[in-house]
Amino acid sequence: MAIKVKTLEENSRPNPLDEIRVKEMGNIIELMHSDRKNSKITIKKVSNDEYIDLRTGEVKTFNKIDNRAGDLNSVRQSLGRLRDLLNTNITDTSKCRWVTLTYAENMTDSKQLKKDFEKFNKRMRYKGYKYEYIVAMEPQGRGAWHAHMVMIFNDKAPYIDNNVMAEIWGHGFTVTKKLEDVDNVGAYLTAYLGDMDMQDYNKLSDNEKNSMRIYGIKEVDVEGSTEKKSILKGARLHMYPPKFNLYRCSKGIKKPIVSYEKEIEVQKKISAGTLTFEKTIEISDSDSQFKNTINYRHYNLIRN
Repeated sequence: MAIKVKTLEENSRPNPLDEIRVKEMGNIIELMHSDRKNSKITIKKVSNDEYIDLRTGEVKTFNKIDNRAGDLNSVRQSLGRLRDLLNTNITDTSKCRWVTLTYAENMTDSKQLKKDFEKFNKRMRYKGYKYEYIVAMEPQGRGAWHAHMVMIFNDKAPYIDNNVMAEIWGHGFTVTKKLEDVDNVGAYLTAYLGDMDMQDYNKLSDNEKNSMRIYGIKEVDVEGSTEKKSILKGARLHMYPPKFNLYRCSKGIKKPIVSYEKEIEVQKKISAGTLTFEKTIEISDSDSQFKNTINYRHYNLIRN
């Protein structure tokens, strides 16, 4: 039995009394409404490999990730969770600094990157900097790694000279940026981890290029210039190793708040916000025994 997913041209909005899943992430609110809800448990696990379908009594095998397509889907899901964490914890960008940590040599060991980051973070604490952090590891061509770290301070972020940051890091150059002009930090930063610009793409081997799946091309402004550059959407996803934990965070990082409320109640929360994204999908099986319609909406509470 095959499952089909289709994006509908017209969005299907819920009725005022329908129940909506509400995910609150700082200045971003995500709404999800499903036509069909299943409150009953329909499977029972009997081993690591098998489960019983309680609706039919059949013993079935779990579908495990055993191919690259499954790995890529796992990476996309991880980036989605990372995006939610960033938006939940960054509500005032003046309190943040975004730091990129790179290596002078072609460092290809992701475990070594984790150790080096932990030492860097301890040295930053020793220097007196107090902050929460979210750090993501990014693979480059030829297997090299570097890290993107968001530092979140209680008050306005202090000025840290880039030479000082590079000295504390100790493995290569660093880039420290402000995020004050960004109102959806999660979407902005996770794009760096999944997308690739054309210059980096052209440096790859033919085998690396052939292994990629590209989800589209977008043109973006070059920072500090009137020129534009081409970005390949999703091209970097295949570079992440299977089952790789691509981000980590400090203990004080908060998780999104998820609740279930009626649409009429949700309207009060989003009344001052701007709708920034909406999509309705239809899910069905090849035997036409099952069909469901799901509506997604994103609202930005600080965007005019």
